[in-house]
Amino acid sequence: MKSLVNNRIYIFLITWAGLAVSSTSGAEGAAASNALAYLGAAIGASLIVIGAALGIGRFAAAAAESTARQPEAAADIRAAINLPLFLLEGVAIIALVVCLLIALK
Repeated sequence: MKSLVNNRIYIFLITWAGLAVSSTSGAEGAAASNALAYLGAAIGASLIVIGAALGIGRFAAAAAESTARQPEAAADIRAAINLPLFLLEGVAIIALVVCLLIALK
């Protein structure tokens, strides 16, 4: 619970820092805005990778546990777990591409 509160505080502070940077004017404001876009893309990409890794880890753990409980159903379990894994990887790849497009604009 404490880490959740800390994460919310960090997100709040990053948001306010971004607003303060984006409110500057002139050439400094454009450079700061571009730097903020890079920061946002980097944070977004890292959160995407962490979320996808946690999701894939949970799927793999559940598949391993259910295979250990019923070894005769291993082929069915493997077949049932493949589609969600592929969808999760696809969403992660699309989100990473969006973050890269933001950073490379």
